[in-house]
Amino acid sequence: MKFLLDTHFLLWLPIDHGAIPSAARRLLADPGHEFFFSAASLWEIALKRARFGSGFGFEPREVRRHFKENGYGELPVKGEHAVAIDSLPPIHKDPFDRLLIAQAMIEGITLLTADGTIARYPGPIRKV
Repeated sequence: MKFLLDTHFLLWLPIDHGAIPSAARRLLADPGHEFFFSAASLWEIALKRARFGSGFGFEPREVRRHFKENGYGELPVKGEHAVAIDSLPPIHKDPFDRLLIAQAMIEGITLLTADGTIARYPGPIRKV
């Protein structure tokens, strides 16, 4: 099965400080699954880094390098992802989360999240 990781997993996984739910750990450990991260998540991390500076603690280039080196696929943002956002119900206002949801829907990849609000959307979303 293919999974698109929500941004919080990109922050949690490299440091593994116990925030990762056990259900997610089991999925991530299964070699039968394929995992992707979105360029939109890197954009979100870069904006937070610019806003909060080095106190944010995550450098987007390092996050990207870590996941690429560990075999995760990188999903670019396409125009069809952006335009699909307008068909989503107004459940969540976060533009990055809405883009990840649209990407999952368009690409047929299950979005893996710990966010209960995101999980309220129809489509390929799995809350752990």
